[in-house]
Amino acid sequence: MGLNQHVHTLGEYMKARYGEKIHKLTIDAAFTCPNRDGTLGRGGCTFCNVSSFSAEHGSKASVAQQLSDGKARRPNAAKAGKAKRYMAYFQAYTSTYDEYAVLKRKYEEALAVSDIIGLCVGTRPDCVPDEVLALLAGYQQQGMEVWLELGLQTAHSETLKRINRGHEFEVYADTVRRARLYGIKVCTHLILGLPGETPAHAHQTLDQVLAVGVDGLKLHPLHIVQNSTMAKQYEAGRLELWSMDSYVKTCGELIRKTPKEVVYHRVAAYARPPELIAPDWCGDKWLAMNAIVEDLKARGGQSAAL
Repeated sequence: MGLNQHVHTLGEYMKARYGEKIHKLTIDAAFTCPNRDGTLGRGGCTFCNVSSFSAEHGSKASVAQQLSDGKARRPNAAKAGKAKRYMAYFQAYTSTYDEYAVLKRKYEEALAVSDIIGLCVGTRPDCVPDEVLALLAGYQQQGMEVWLELGLQTAHSETLKRINRGHEFEVYADTVRRARLYGIKVCTHLILGLPGETPAHAHQTLDQVLAVGVDGLKLHPLHIVQNSTMAKQYEAGRLELWSMDSYVKTCGELIRKTPKEVVYHRVAAYARPPELIAPDWCGDKWLAMNAIVEDLKARGGQSAAL
């Protein structure tokens, strides 16, 4: 595909750091979210699939078993050129939102697996107390790879309210500053094309994120999934979605303005029907990715990879 030739990707970052491919293995550790359990609100962010809000969402398998199952789904992993070591990715919901002892037990169950070299912990900016940062920093001091992935989505207060996010940009900025004081790498998740937002909004968001400081970025287009508040809005004709061309063009522009040291963990995303309602182009894993690579070839990529 050629993305690595134009972008400082996580895959290349990890290969340079560890001398081999490192894959992520995703974990659903049955965490919830303050925006669904009543602490901040109920119903969650408007882009979320609300049918998954049941307490039964978490895998009944242990963290260690989920990691084993994840490796089993990669049957060729031991072959030359394939991953032999992995990152444990606590992906589902708010993976710092629990009692300290529970977090510590689940993180360390993952780190006890011999071929796990670190953690990627996905969470909200308003759910990262200092004691959790200190816990993660301790693993890093032991030689583990640690990434804190923060779901910001946008820097614009009006949009954050519109999507029922439950926090302001300054909460995000404070968490980033504290995490970086602990020496923890931060990857920020942004959604392009949120309701009412134009490419100019995306540029403004990236400018603010870069001004605060960030180590990694994830970009993906807004797509509408079943059982979300946005699904109702879309079906009522109240949402206008970006075309693939608009997303690809904006994504390329954001990549080109990103400093060379920032690592891109992702530049596109997709969902499978029937969960995906719209846009159709988000149902093809490679359609937008290939178009982004072509844009970067034609107009230039991130300076680190050129």
